[in-house]
Amino acid sequence: MLRSLIESMRPAQWAKNLILFAGIIFAQKFLDPDLLLKAILGFVIFCLLSGAGYIINDVVDRKQDAIHPRKRERPIASGRFSPAEATLIAISLMVVSLAASFWTSPLFGFAALGYLSLNLGYSFSFKNIVIVDVMALALGFVLRAVAGALIVAVEISPWLLLCTILLALFLGLSKRRHELILLEDDALNHRRILQEYSPSLLDEMISVVTSSTVMAYTLYTFFSKTATKTHYLMLTVPFVLYGIFRYLYLIHQKNEGGSPEVLLLTDKPLLIDILLWLIAVFLILYVT
Repeated sequence: MLRSLIESMRPAQWAKNLILFAGIIFAQKFLDPDLLLKAILGFVIFCLLSGAGYIINDVVDRKQDAIHPRKRERPIASGRFSPAEATLIAISLMVVSLAASFWTSPLFGFAALGYLSLNLGYSFSFKNIVIVDVMALALGFVLRAVAGALIVAVEISPWLLLCTILLALFLGLSKRRHELILLEDDALNHRRILQEYSPSLLDEMISVVTSSTVMAYTLYTFFSKTATKTHYLMLTVPFVLYGIFRYLYLIHQKNEGGSPEVLLLTDKPLLIDILLWLIAVFLILYVT
């Protein structure tokens, strides 16, 4: 059962929680050991919270997942993990995680509670409302970023929130497009909301969000409070451009994008680009 539990918590998707470190990195506090430990603790708490959320979502979607070509292998959808046991464990994880978050910092605790509430709302309602479904996913990333800033008590930059929600929308819309293309005639049986979308509509939305993401990040490197301390941050823009262009290539030419967290860590050119961006950001903020 332990293996099924870990698998249901989707450790691969915990990479999304790395956004919690954005606040401490761009506030130039990453080398502070005490704050870094707090950020790591926040990351662990959100991994447990998101894992519990994935379990509940799999319990709710187990019938639809059973007809999905990939998701039917998940422990709950395949019958290897009892829905009752999974629900009980998920609730226990939520209680422990929330208690730890409020113990760490009341403000961080409220951010964690908001994230959990959004997750549950998505599992039971939001995912069935067109556009709101993708907006809810994007808001989850924003709450992660906010929580990461709150736990280390640094300023929450509006630029950070703007770039985060736009990038999350880009990934969420790309995921919807991949599901629509992959499942074809079975798409409606797997996820009802897919009947409200079409590849052409999603391409239009992705186009708008892509342009907005690039523009927002570029403006951030010029005009944010962090950018006023160093003019070199604009040098990271090419890495962001390549990353987005590479992702668009994978979406349209390779029919990828169904699991952004996996794609970001398995596509070598994309992974190299992310690592180079991180190195450039670190050198600019902490060395120059």
